[in-house]
Amino acid sequence: MRIGVIGTGRIGTIHANTLSRHREVGSLIVTDANGARAQELAQRLGETAAPGVDEIFKWGVDAVVITTATSAHAELIGRAARSGLPVFCEKPIALDLNGTLHAIAEVETAGTVLQMGFQRRFDTGYAGAREAVRSGRLGRLHTVRALTSDQAPPPVEWLPLSGGLYRDTLIHDFDILRWVTGHEIVDVYAAGSDAGPPMFRAAGDVDTAAALLTLDDGTLATATATRLNGAGYDVRMELAGELDQVVVGLDDRTPIASTEPTGPPAADKPWTGFLERFGPAYEAELAAFIEVVRGERANPCDGREALQALRIAEACEVSRREHRAVRLAEIPGGASAAAF
Repeated sequence: MRIGVIGTGRIGTIHANTLSRHREVGSLIVTDANGARAQELAQRLGETAAPGVDEIFKWGVDAVVITTATSAHAELIGRAARSGLPVFCEKPIALDLNGTLHAIAEVETAGTVLQMGFQRRFDTGYAGAREAVRSGRLGRLHTVRALTSDQAPPPVEWLPLSGGLYRDTLIHDFDILRWVTGHEIVDVYAAGSDAGPPMFRAAGDVDTAAALLTLDDGTLATATATRLNGAGYDVRMELAGELDQVVVGLDDRTPIASTEPTGPPAADKPWTGFLERFGPAYEAELAAFIEVVRGERANPCDGREALQALRIAEACEVSRREHRAVRLAEIPGGASAAAF
C-alpha cells in the first residue's frame, strides 16, 4: 500500500513515522508547503518527498492522510474524493458548517471513505468508559463531567486560525461524549472567559470555557477547557450513574494534587501535552484506517460524526455570544445526523 501524507508539521510527522513502520504500508509520499521540512522527513524515514500536492495525486497512491492547516482540509478532501481515494483527515473538516457539508457531499457523491482524526475513540480509557455505560454497569447515567486543560497557550499567530476554544479543543469532548454515552446533545448553555493573556482577546477567542449540555435522555453533562493549566496537560471524563461511577484519565501522571491528608501525592511526571498523552491512540486510529482501506472493517469515525461535533461547538459559540441556551435544532446540518 502506498500512502500520501499531505502536511509534515508536528502531527504529520508523527503520523508519517507510524505509517512508515506499519507492515501493510509499502511506501509513503510526503509533501508540505515547507518543502525542506518534507524532504528532511522523507530522508529520515527512507521515503519519498513530493514537491507539491499535485504530485501526490499524479504519482499514484492508494490513500491520503491530510495533516495540513485546517483551512486546506475541505479542498483536499474533495480532491481526494474526486480521485477515488480514501482519506484520513485530522479534525476538523472545516471551521464552518458550509465547508464541512460541501466536503461531506463530495465524499458521498464519489462513494469514497473519509475517516476523521478523533483519536480519543481509540484510547483504552474512553473505550472502557463506553463499555461501562453501555453494559449497564453504571445504571442510569445522570451526570458526566468532561475537561480538557492545556499546560501552556498555543503560539499567538495560530490563535486566529484555530477556530476558537470550542471548535479546536472542546470539539474532542463533544465527540467523545456522544461516542461514550450513545446519546445526542439537544441543547447547550456556554460561557467563556478572556481574563488571561491579552492575545486571546485580540484573536476574539477565550482562554477558558465551560458548557452545560443536556443529552436526549435527560443526562446532564459539563465540558470545560482552558489553555492555561500550569500543572500539566489534563484530560478527564467522569461518568456517574445510579449504580456506580468511573473516571477516564486518572492515573499517576494526572496533574492534580489532593488537599486531603491521606490523598494521593501530586504526579512526579505530569502529562505535558496531547501527543504524549494520546500516543497509543494516534497509532491505533491509523491502524484502523489501514484496515478500512483494505476493506477489513467499517469506518469508525466518518465525516458526519465530525459534523455533529462541530454543530455542538457552533451551538456553544452562539450561546457564549448571545448569553442564552441554544438548542441543537437551531444549528444547520441536523437532518444528516450520524447513527452510532
